[in-house]
Amino acid sequence: MIPFFVQIKCQLGKSYEVANHLADAEIASEIYSTAGHYDLLCKFYVDEKTDIGHFVNEKIQVIPGIQDTLTIITFKAF
Repeated sequence: MIPFFVQIKCQLGKSYEVANHLADAEIASEIYSTAGHYDLLCKFYVDEKTDIGHFVNEKIQVIPGIQDTLTIITFKAF
């Protein structure tokens, strides 16, 4: 499995709705609320054959209330 993170900027007043939608969909392994430019930080795992770009586009960015995303690809955990 390949881990990656997505920072999510939500429309005003929609952070909890977006977080609940992600939790209900059971596609994120961890969901955190954050301060700053983005409202949520989510950790995802996908199979090595899964295209991360397609996953973000088709599974995350389509969630109502999401305004913007920033995908962070990771290389190695220490």
